[in-house]
Amino acid sequence: MADAELPKCCRNRGGVQRVETKLRASVEKGDYYEAHQMYRTLFFRYMSQGKHAEARELMYSGALLFFSHSQQNSAADLSMLVLESLEKSEVKVTDELLESLGKLFSLMDPNSPERAAFVSRALKWSSGGSAKLGHPKLHQLLAITLWKEQNYSESRYHFLHSADGEGCANMLVEYSEFKGYRNEVDMFVAQAVLQFLCKNKNTASMVFTTYTEKHPSIEKGPPFVQPLLNFIWFLLLAVDGGKLTVFTVLCEQYQPSLKRDPMYIEYLDRIGQIFFGVAPQQTSSYGGLLGNLLNSLMGAGDEEDIDGEGPEDANPIDLD
Repeated sequence: MADAELPKCCRNRGGVQRVETKLRASVEKGDYYEAHQMYRTLFFRYMSQGKHAEARELMYSGALLFFSHSQQNSAADLSMLVLESLEKSEVKVTDELLESLGKLFSLMDPNSPERAAFVSRALKWSSGGSAKLGHPKLHQLLAITLWKEQNYSESRYHFLHSADGEGCANMLVEYSEFKGYRNEVDMFVAQAVLQFLCKNKNTASMVFTTYTEKHPSIEKGPPFVQPLLNFIWFLLLAVDGGKLTVFTVLCEQYQPSLKRDPMYIEYLDRIGQIFFGVAPQQTSSYGGLLGNLLNSLMGAGDEEDIDGEGPEDANPIDLD
């Protein structure tokens, strides 16, 4: 690999590149086993000398080289050594390092057990003591690769831990078209928006706007033909406005839509706590949870005027 192809974080001068040239020649000749063992020997030598950056650079370039020759096992092994060098050094988490890990992930066999182990360790390292579930940037990179592989379920998981609302929405549109039923187009985005609202309001809004604008089976809105989409639209406005009464009316009027997935109520319980000061619910049963949520909301809103009661989508809700 030419030096210009390496990320800056993995680009050092001197002896490493001279060694890399020799190792490259061995791989090009097909001496894969010997080259792999030499990479490992050099890795532990550099690590014992405290040359973590040099070890990381050599393992990264070696992994890419083995990947280019379809030597998945050797490439995966060197990829794990890249992580080991990161774990044992005090290097800070940077976009360039995260991108290098994302690159290695994208080249691994999707069905290999090494890939799962790589992801687990990479996310743990990337947390850097701040993001317990891994760095959002790394989650985004993983999500994009999985999306390209049409592994929509796993891609969705990682998008939900990223800050890429637009990318998540575009993936969900494709996911819905290829794997969903026409009557589920609203459900694909509803759960994602509710989950994002529990973490990041702006990302949740981006997911909803992008999805509803780009999905070919959704007529231009708002308002929308699907009641569930109208609920999400109103909910986003209610969160911005901060009115508990509006949240109360929404949850009451849209009960038929909310019953389509038991998880909706659990997310709304959390959203109520975050944005409207609603007390946490104690019961875990679906009917009880829905009833307790509404009772809690109605009780908390006794001192405020509540308008717009009626069947789902029967009356517009004043969010001003």
